[in-house]
Amino acid sequence: MDLSRHEFASACESAVGTPYTPDEVVHLAAGLQFAGVTSVVGTLWKVNDTTVERLVEVFYKIFCGNGTMNSKRTARSLHRAVQSLACDKDMLLDQHIVFMHIGV
Repeated sequence: MDLSRHEFASACESAVGTPYTPDEVVHLAAGLQFAGVTSVVGTLWKVNDTTVERLVEVFYKIFCGNGTMNSKRTARSLHRAVQSLACDKDMLLDQHIVFMHIGV
């Protein structure tokens, strides 16, 4: 499948491997990138809905800062959004280190 016209994709638990091949890097997020998506954001395990809601709010403010989506801002947007979660001392560590980005 050719997804090279797509600049961005994201999905929770998309970077989870299988119990039979835990060291493999073949998962949905990698498959999306191999198919041509420029930037992919995924999670390495299950994440709470409230965590995702908070992350998405910060992420898209930066990602679509001037009103247009820009896949070149994906890594920076995710980094800043994760930083905003890390400032919450009540949030469990596994809930703000779960996010990953592959691509541009």
